[in-house]
Amino acid sequence: MDGDFQLAPGARRIVVAMSGGVDSSVVAALARASGAETIGVTLQLYDHGAAVGRTGSCCAGRDIRDARAVADRLGIAHYVFDYETRFRDSVIDRFADEYAAGRTPIPCVRCNQGVKFTDLFALARDLGADCLATGHYVRRVVGAAGAELHRAVDPARDQSYFLFATTQPQLDFLRFPLGGMEKARVRAIAAELDLAVAAKPDSQDICFVPDGDYARVVRAVRPEAGEPGDIVDRAGRVLGRHRGIIHYTVGQRRGLEIGGTAAPLYVIGIDAPARRVVVGPREALAVRAARLDELNWLGGEHSGPLTAKVRSMAKPVAARLDGNTLHFDAPEYGVAPGQAAVLYADDRVLGGGWITETLPAEAALAA
Repeated sequence: MDGDFQLAPGARRIVVAMSGGVDSSVVAALARASGAETIGVTLQLYDHGAAVGRTGSCCAGRDIRDARAVADRLGIAHYVFDYETRFRDSVIDRFADEYAAGRTPIPCVRCNQGVKFTDLFALARDLGADCLATGHYVRRVVGAAGAELHRAVDPARDQSYFLFATTQPQLDFLRFPLGGMEKARVRAIAAELDLAVAAKPDSQDICFVPDGDYARVVRAVRPEAGEPGDIVDRAGRVLGRHRGIIHYTVGQRRGLEIGGTAAPLYVIGIDAPARRVVVGPREALAVRAARLDELNWLGGEHSGPLTAKVRSMAKPVAARLDGNTLHFDAPEYGVAPGQAAVLYADDRVLGGGWITETLPAEAALAA
């Protein structure tokens, strides 16, 4: 089997975060094959009864059973910890609050930042582990100044965007053995070991929204976010009505149901207090700079060129960081408050922050 945990000399115990999917199951197998004592840990993030049978999620009832079955197959210890309340408070409620405020959240980052890489980190330490291994597709590379975070070899699976908030102490303790593998190889290892999850479908990005209806989740937590309001242009003229700001994000074109315009209209802003969706032409989406909050820096004394991703599926673009303001070399489109801007030097993750405000290219030209 493949896999290199880069264990420190004398390391004897590995804790593996097991979600019940094929990726973390293979990580557990690789850890076991390394000769170290391996302990699987699963965080229960949903009510067990309500979660049984739910598909397309992680850390639910069925997934807990799958993780336990894999642990039994590998002959390793497996523990389940109830983190439902913590997950609801730090991830689900915050997700709803962000949408209700007109922002576009990324709950996966908040989950990694809190429940997974803070709470699970502490659990691994309490269990006497020498490292915590996860099934994320990202690489940990030891450079001259210590551990660095790099993109995965498989660009279609790379999850570095979602891990920008990882701190240096966390990175020193974490291991990501799948970052150098293709997904097909991971499934092949699972099949070779006759793991029942070898062909299990991947979980959805937003694990607590298995049916894709995130508006329903937000409405259940923050009902006021589902109240209708006006769709207006940049001058404030009412063009139509919407069915709740939770159904709209910056850059969206479909679902506006506004006719009679000469050119297509896009969502260019959301005024949550007034329950207004602001629309305009595509050029109004162009952004020259973005202000970042909670900036996390992993790049050390970096002074060279960098690129930035402002959405998980976006291509990195040339940019420069001045304090907490990110300036794009060319106008960037679809930059939304609530999303993250992740900074790279080639394949290395330098850090990133949360987008709180944008400067339209039109305003920059007029200044």
